Amino acid sequence: MGISEEVKSELRQLMIETPSWAYGNSGTRFKVFAQKGVARTAFEKIEDAAQVNQFTGVAPSVAVHIPWDKVDDYGALQEHALSVGISIGAINPNVFQEDDYRFGSVCNPDPAIRRKATDHLLECVEIGVLTGSKILSLWFADGTNYPGQDDIQARQERLGEALRETYDAMPSSMRMLLEYKFFEPSFYTMDVPDWGTSLLHCLDLGERAQVLVDTGHHAPGTNIEFIVANLLRKGRLGGFHFNSRFYADDDLMVGAADPYQLFRIMNEIVAAGAHRTESSVAFMLDQCHNLEAKIPAEIRSVMNVQEATAKALLVDRGALSKAQADANVLEANEILIDAFNTDVRPLLGELRQDMGLDADPLGAYRRSGYGEKIVAERAVGAAAGWGA
Repeated sequence: MGISEEVKSELRQLMIETPSWAYGNSGTRFKVFAQKGVARTAFEKIEDAAQVNQFTGVAPSVAVHIPWDKVDDYGALQEHALSVGISIGAINPNVFQEDDYRFGSVCNPDPAIRRKATDHLLECVEIGVLTGSKILSLWFADGTNYPGQDDIQARQERLGEALRETYDAMPSSMRMLLEYKFFEPSFYTMDVPDWGTSLLHCLDLGERAQVLVDTGHHAPGTNIEFIVANLLRKGRLGGFHFNSRFYADDDLMVGAADPYQLFRIMNEIVAAGAHRTESSVAFMLDQCHNLEAKIPAEIRSVMNVQEATAKALLVDRGALSKAQADANVLEANEILIDAFNTDVRPLLGELRQDMGLDADPLGAYRRSGYGEKIVAERAVGAAAGWGA
């Protein structure tokens, strides 16, 4: 088997989940921007997500956000997903968008509000059971704005209690992924600000609790691939929320700000074989498209991850290991740079054609007429969105 066939074989194993919230209206802290043809219901979000899978062949699941995607019958939601060729992926509880959570959710000093937040986490475990989801994905906006506002250690204890109750309620088939963010919306302390804090809680909980790395949730200059490598080494990398940011926000298309960083991250993933089907690492997008059309932006994002992974698969591992052992700094770096500079688009085009797909997913989507169809069909009714 030639190198191109080997790379294509490996790429077939990489699956990328898209988020339901990418298909609703979104915006900044100041304004939510409406787009024509945006999904109005959770069912329509699933139909849009299915388009991404149809044209890329590697996006077979969609993450849902509760209560943004709350429905009366979750079994029906899963059946609808299966009918359009995808499945329900990670369940994402929302404990940051109600007035009660002004001073936090599971870390709030008010025990009644902590109970409300924890009950919602437990509800999402049940939704996961009903939809066949294997992942509960947690992110908390909890934190403080001023020194002395609350007891830092007490908030960690409250967080640990809520996580423990939720973890113990999960079926053995479900994993908990705990995301972190170093600042925003809280500016003095975030209760899960970094991978170390997330990891400490995961270690307390058990093997089915793992760290989720959002590629936009780091200070400028943070070596994300170092974090990835360390978590892989200890079997605690649960998955990714892929996106990009230039300064502080995190909703740009993955690879848009720094494609070389995305390549470096995927290089660590590929080196560990964690891109393969048997790996437990979940590759998920977490993006809200405010200026660009939503479905094409998701397709482009999937393609960006594929391209970075293909380049990582082209790294000559044997030559790299020798250069590293010989402390040949320039040669080792050149091996990575050569792989990154390779144009893998023709190879990916061949892969898609081998899979019975169009070599150009974006072009194929635009020619399909789906974008025009949903603009016409969804002209009446309230679009889904997260409000601001």
